[in-house]
Amino acid sequence: MSLRIVTDSTCDLPAATLARYGIRVVPLYINVGRNGYRDGIDLTREAFYRGLPTFPVHPTTAAPSAHTFREVYESLAAEGATAVLSIHIATALSGVVDVARSAAREVMALPVTVLDSQQLSLGTGFLVETAAQLAAVGRPLNEILAVLADQIRRTHVFAALDTLEFLRRSGRLNGFLAGIGALLQLKPLLTMFAGTPSTERVRTRRRATRRLIDLLRAVGPLERVALVHTAAPERVAELRAEAGTLLPTGDLLAVDITPVIGAHIGPGAVGFAVVGSPKP
Repeated sequence: MSLRIVTDSTCDLPAATLARYGIRVVPLYINVGRNGYRDGIDLTREAFYRGLPTFPVHPTTAAPSAHTFREVYESLAAEGATAVLSIHIATALSGVVDVARSAAREVMALPVTVLDSQQLSLGTGFLVETAAQLAAVGRPLNEILAVLADQIRRTHVFAALDTLEFLRRSGRLNGFLAGIGALLQLKPLLTMFAGTPSTERVRTRRRATRRLIDLLRAVGPLERVALVHTAAPERVAELRAEAGTLLPTGDLLAVDITPVIGAHIGPGAVGFAVVGSPKP
């Protein structure tokens, strides 16, 4: 069986990884005023984050259509695939999984299994990469799904935001709380685990960094780890230095989070995507 992997543009995997395994990416949409952009195709992350603070209308985001997913699935069948595993951003954060499942039901050329990653950014991306690696060596779908289910239980994403302002602009936070947060220098922390997003608020950036280190330490030994940020390379360097021996030596993946998420959390956010080591 030739199993192909599909994901969406929120997975944040590097282009080289996507190309190595032939992973097909379906872009979400970013709307700025009357202009619509396909995430990762029509608008670079650098340009998005540079313009975000001054856009006259706050950007909105949207899922692809079922027709778009159906075209991708059918094109893979035409390329010789006999099955598709489609892995996407958590249903708690987006309707992408529902759209993909609707499209999958309409595809007759091959079976399509849609999986809720229960994660975002590289939390999803690490699952997609694992699935692609296993598919490349011929592991059957049921075994791959079992491995992914275990990995989901060990995957965490947590990040400290620089401001509450963009949550307010996107409608995720009321204006009164945003105003109080700015006055008190509150720094929100967002965490994602097993499909459930959670928030914390701490005072000052320094305390937010310390809390990220605490969360990283609490995961325990790490199988995979990467730094995630929104146009904040200097904060990445600071966080890596603070984490010290908790992180592996050598090169460490650091990625700019997709604008689909960045539109809601704003520039200056920084954190970790991690997979804990299996427990003996």
